[in-house]
Amino acid sequence: MLLPILPVAALFAACLSTQVVAEGDPAILYNEFARKTNDSLLWGPYRPNLYFGVRPRIPKSLMGGLMWSRVDNYQDVQNNFRHTCEQGDNMKGYGWDEYDARTGGQQTIYDEGNGINIRTSFVKIPGGSNGGGWAVRVRGTVREGAPPDLKSTVVWYNSLEGLGSLELENEPNDLGYEGDVTLKGDSAGLGEYKVTVTAGRGTHPAGSHPSYEEKPLDRTIVHSLQAPDTILWQVKPIIFKGLKDQIDKYIATYGEENPPPPWQVYTLENKAAPGNLHIIQKVFEGNFEFDVIFNSGSSGKEYTSQDVSEFLSRGSRGFWDRFVATFDPQPPFGVEALQRFAGSMFSNLLGGLGYFYGDSIVDRSYAPEYDEENEGFWEETAAVRAQKHEKLEGPSELFTTVPSRPFFPRGFLWDEGFHLMPVADWDLDLALEVVKSWFNLMDEDGWIGREQILGAEARSKVPAEFQIQYPHYANPPTLFFIVDNFISKIHAMNGSSPEAKVARESLGEKPNSVYLQDLDLALHYLRELYPKLRTHYFWYRKTQSGDLKSYDRDAFSTKEAYRWRGRTPQHILTSGLDDYPRPQPPHPGELHVDLISWMGMMTKSLKNIATLLDYADDVKELSTIETAILRNIDDLHWSEKDKCYCDATIDDYEENALVCHKGYISLFPFLTGLLDPKSEKLGHILKLIGDEEELWSAHGLRSLSKKDEFYGTDENYWRGPVWMNMNYLAVVQLLKYAQTPGPHKSLATDLYSTLRLNLIKTVYDAWAETGFAWEQYNPETGKGQRTQHFTGWTSLVVKIMGMPDLSGGAWEVQSDKHDEL
Repeated sequence: MLLPILPVAALFAACLSTQVVAEGDPAILYNEFARKTNDSLLWGPYRPNLYFGVRPRIPKSLMGGLMWSRVDNYQDVQNNFRHTCEQGDNMKGYGWDEYDARTGGQQTIYDEGNGINIRTSFVKIPGGSNGGGWAVRVRGTVREGAPPDLKSTVVWYNSLEGLGSLELENEPNDLGYEGDVTLKGDSAGLGEYKVTVTAGRGTHPAGSHPSYEEKPLDRTIVHSLQAPDTILWQVKPIIFKGLKDQIDKYIATYGEENPPPPWQVYTLENKAAPGNLHIIQKVFEGNFEFDVIFNSGSSGKEYTSQDVSEFLSRGSRGFWDRFVATFDPQPPFGVEALQRFAGSMFSNLLGGLGYFYGDSIVDRSYAPEYDEENEGFWEETAAVRAQKHEKLEGPSELFTTVPSRPFFPRGFLWDEGFHLMPVADWDLDLALEVVKSWFNLMDEDGWIGREQILGAEARSKVPAEFQIQYPHYANPPTLFFIVDNFISKIHAMNGSSPEAKVARESLGEKPNSVYLQDLDLALHYLRELYPKLRTHYFWYRKTQSGDLKSYDRDAFSTKEAYRWRGRTPQHILTSGLDDYPRPQPPHPGELHVDLISWMGMMTKSLKNIATLLDYADDVKELSTIETAILRNIDDLHWSEKDKCYCDATIDDYEENALVCHKGYISLFPFLTGLLDPKSEKLGHILKLIGDEEELWSAHGLRSLSKKDEFYGTDENYWRGPVWMNMNYLAVVQLLKYAQTPGPHKSLATDLYSTLRLNLIKTVYDAWAETGFAWEQYNPETGKGQRTQHFTGWTSLVVKIMGMPDLSGGAWEVQSDKHDEL
């Protein structure tokens, strides 16, 4: 009997119906819920840096991955062997067409360079006591224009780090294997298991060369070896070494005048033996298909390809029904032509979920120069960094999504808060699991490294100068958005007012979240997380404080001012807005309006949690801080001359001076939700947003004003291009003011309606044309630029599509080029 594929609420229904609920102990219920969560989220394609790679959320465990290449000539194999996602792989597009972290999904890879499209259909199989099983169906389809008899080699490999066993179940055979190939293993957290690579379907090359007699290509090749754990992630160079050894043997046997054909040459030696790495290779001619099936020994049943077909069919139907119900695109986006776009955006965001484990490089020297208190401090800090105080720390583990699989396949602190906004709508419990994972990284002082580069594999994608993390460096605290969103949903589900009833209906009377179905469980989560949030918050207040007392500055509070550490003349990487223009030269008396705005948002969020948990003393303390921050934002950063918010510095006369570079920085009190609807300042901000000579463009809000002297200069990273995360915050705030009585309601409505339309059109048109989401968009042309396959915060367009239509506008959808890929 086939096991059903269940949504999260059904998977955890047992938690809500067991005796532990009757006992009224939230801690026991929470532990049971955590166990169930781990079961449903244990396995996944949690190696997002690969086109397809699978692993459990267990350190040093079983891993698997897919590789392939065309092999119809001798020249192109090395450049065409696909494994890690790379921007230079001549892809016409790739990514998840549909994906759910608890059930699975389907990914299509349009590999123009290899003349083939690869589809990976992944499904989880619940059952047993060790996270259940899974399967992936790999299907290759020759692309239009490629030869119908295209020769392709396809590799599946499994490796095992740490203790345990992994060996071939089939009898050794020097000629390869005609049927299925099965590995059997045993390792911590997984128990006993089997991995079966099926014979599959497809034609295999045949020929008359004598090499076919010793290695017929209608059989599956198995090549086993024992390798150090530290290099198991480097499977591609290991394979290339094995291929070179075989090529040398072919040359020795047949000479350079009579070599085997390339599809024969580029095969590994049949060598099934004990080891911790097993490479399973097939060679096909034309289209092909095969399955990889992981069967847990605890499930009591071994599943076959027939079972996998049923699982896959059911999972796909369920995904689209749930997707439309969850995100509910509003006019003019509720058209079928946009469904695939929206599904791709969200599925690639969630399909970027990864599990990372390893050591990291940290400089804990706490050198006094890192306080950046002297003029010319950036030169002092550079000199200390050059002394190389960094050391390896850890290992640590992290469960997180990634901004871009080819370019940023690792965790970024401020990105993750944006990533989790759509995820929280789809699977709140998953989003909270990721938040918890991030806060488990926090040290005793309250610091979380802004970029998580865990282990040698992650470091291989990062230039050496960016690998070191510093415990005095911060990053925008966007994870607080997710916790605050959780608080709002708790109020909506548990309130008794008519408004709360409407909110419950909008969420569904039985939301797809165990936390929202049991208030005690939700409060237990918050009580466990709150001390970490509070410690993290006060770490910001201590390490990122600004200097008010040394200079003559008139402000409501003598304490509430903030400055990013990690400043150089050209960058504040820690702010997230790397090259955005700041006061020159850098000064220890500098104050940053974006950081005080983040502190205001964080204070407000923490106060909301403390209020819900009835921590009266904390509510009182945080309310006082919040008032002081709101007053000081205006006192320290509002420029009456420029009618916007600006950074502050100390000029040559040792006096306070505002330095205004109109752009995202100028909007931060607005973007973080800190402006009163009736504020005169809000009116000026809205006019700045809507000015075509300043920030407004047909493709979204520019990061820097067209009038600024630095617009489009140097790196031009945050000096003009359109970024979806900041535009999303703007749309959210514009909608709020459009729905709130006040003097600016009409203007906010107009700006909201047009900006919403412009943003979706920009991202969709680039996706339809190129096959990719992009890191940023050109404000003049709307073209996607910089990093391709940037399916992190660019995927926020899915939430924008679900926002209400206040204009009744229409939009003619551009042709979807994906049908031609």
